[in-house]
Amino acid sequence: MALDEQLARIDGYRELAGFQTEPAQMRAAGPGKVGELRLGFSLRDGRSVLDDLYRVAPLLVQQALYWDEAMPELPIVSVISVGGGILQGDRYRIAIDVGEGACAHVTSQGFNRIHRMDANYASQYQEVRAAAGSYLEYLPNFTLPYRDSRFVSETEIVADETATVLYADMIMSGRKHHHASERFGFDLLSTRVRARRPDGRLIFAEKLLVEKGNDTIELPAVARGYDAFANVLCLTPPDTAARIDERIGINAGPDQPRAMSGVSKLPGGAGLMFRAIGVESYDVRAEVKRFWTAVREEACGRTLAKDFLWQ
Repeated sequence: MALDEQLARIDGYRELAGFQTEPAQMRAAGPGKVGELRLGFSLRDGRSVLDDLYRVAPLLVQQALYWDEAMPELPIVSVISVGGGILQGDRYRIAIDVGEGACAHVTSQGFNRIHRMDANYASQYQEVRAAAGSYLEYLPNFTLPYRDSRFVSETEIVADETATVLYADMIMSGRKHHHASERFGFDLLSTRVRARRPDGRLIFAEKLLVEKGNDTIELPAVARGYDAFANVLCLTPPDTAARIDERIGINAGPDQPRAMSGVSKLPGGAGLMFRAIGVESYDVRAEVKRFWTAVREEACGRTLAKDFLWQ
């Protein structure tokens, strides 16, 4: 689907009906407001390489690095936003394609900051493709919505039945240490994920929608007392999913006051969904890393270094 068609479809979301005003500074999706990034990985001489790279500012990738001693064939790519955050009217598109038998780790330079808005909204469309026998870790940093911001994200995952895709969507309640009004002070946060097989079969679809004024956010079973949330999807063959599931289980109770987590099965034996909620970002990171470690070890037979990225 062409970029303009994707943007038009997202623009028609029900929750965006009240946020269609054009910014006074520069029109939405105007020149300099549309960032694109395309990453393609393939297997060459026993090592995966970044062989396709297309970038349009403010999104930037410089090169793939190989510094994971436990998995030296793994290219590690960090997505950089040279704009310092997402502004009203911004439209981003990220496409990641991992070829047959290849592997990759894609992350982001820092928090995805959604700045305060007085008009329109910001959106991001992501497309992830994983071919037969491939392995992808797509673990962007936390999304941090500022007060009065509006952000919509849509992610399409197309994964072969023999591939493993680890995808994380991590969200903060706002800049709670900046001012009390920042906690859940954003106008809108909408994230949608759909997963399909290469032949078009739908595996599952889910949507997280948080709108200002919804009092259910402070219910004990939702987010009372917690400000960091992670939704981690692992599409992987059933035997691998079963081994991961045996290792993770539920982490909750009075002896776990700072974070809780649990794992459930995706439809059709497609893999697992891991969710964690915690007081601070580092509490949730620790839970995500525990799940990530199990996925890496069971899917690749490789360990995850203790000092890998998140400490």
